Amino acid sequence: MDTFNSSGSRRRHTHEVRVGNIGIGGNNPVRVQSMCTTSTMDTDGCVRQILAIAAAGGELVRLTTQGVREAENMRIIHERVRAAGCDVPLVADVHFNPAVADVAARYCEKVRINPGNYVDAARQFKKLEYTDEEYAAELQKIEDRLVPFLNICREHGTAVRIGVNHGSLSDRIMSRYGDTPAGIVESCMEFLRVCMKEKFMNVVVSIKASNTVVMVDSVRLLCQAMDAEGMTFPLHLGVTEAGEGEDGRLKSAVGIGALLIDGIGDTIRVSLSEPPENEIPVAYSLLQAARLRFTKTEYISCPGCGRTLYDLPATIQRIKSATNHLTGLKIAIMGCIVNGPGEMADADYGYVGAARGKVSLYRGKVCVEKNIPEEDAVERLLEIIHADGRC
Repeated sequence: MDTFNSSGSRRRHTHEVRVGNIGIGGNNPVRVQSMCTTSTMDTDGCVRQILAIAAAGGELVRLTTQGVREAENMRIIHERVRAAGCDVPLVADVHFNPAVADVAARYCEKVRINPGNYVDAARQFKKLEYTDEEYAAELQKIEDRLVPFLNICREHGTAVRIGVNHGSLSDRIMSRYGDTPAGIVESCMEFLRVCMKEKFMNVVVSIKASNTVVMVDSVRLLCQAMDAEGMTFPLHLGVTEAGEGEDGRLKSAVGIGALLIDGIGDTIRVSLSEPPENEIPVAYSLLQAARLRFTKTEYISCPGCGRTLYDLPATIQRIKSATNHLTGLKIAIMGCIVNGPGEMADADYGYVGAARGKVSLYRGKVCVEKNIPEEDAVERLLEIIHADGRC
């Protein structure tokens, strides 16, 4: 069954996974996270980045744990972050060595493992041939190695992310399913079936790719596969290797946004080749655009045209500077009556050009004051908002 948030947006039903002091999935808001770029042996550097990410609004922070010594150092990092008064959950990122995951599970609130290299050998792009019996034996190896890890996580209250990357599918999966969304999904489902068998439900799932179309298609297919097997695991969304600047933001918006609009997604990470704290405001903007979390003032403004009879860009900046502290408020700034009030129906308040030098003000769809002189209109808009108790 789908659920609806306060703005009426549909969300795919998932169960809650506890990660430290926060919940992912269920009725929780879509969580925002990032990842440190520092070496996990650089304790001071990691602590600084974690605190910066948390200060920007990040709700989880992931760190790479290449080996046992990095996993062991997570204990020290954890202690230092808590001593600094920060309770953001920490996530260990493990590849190639399942023994590292066993250690990290004792010190972190969550551990990410990659099905492409958790048990299978590192990818060598070889074509492998398996009989059905041999393939079943490989699946048994996964279960034999995964179950002890899940038991450690159960003992310590540690959550798990089963995180598939399109670029690191195992040769075994590639040989049987090819480089396809079906193969990506099956790589994930093999691990989820073990979790279901062990009744270990504290699991978040992700499928990531640098190709937004592959990422979106694979996640949608995964949802169908989970639904068919009665799974309600929450989903982590992200476009991996998205890049930086405008390119990284646009790719993330296309991939993550398409799924959010579908109602899919319980936590997101916008991956940018920039300082990690830069990812957080982009993520919140994405969630606001998808009507999932309102964390800032929203402005609905037309591009302007020959009918616009006032200085639209300058007016937008004046209104923004006076109202950008009003979290969650939606203000429309429209050049003429053609674009308002109809096009601004989603706004709480509207500023609409009425005639040359004249502006009309709206509360929702209702015009509350007509033909105000332009030089007085911004101040009068603020007075209306204040009178309504919205300031």
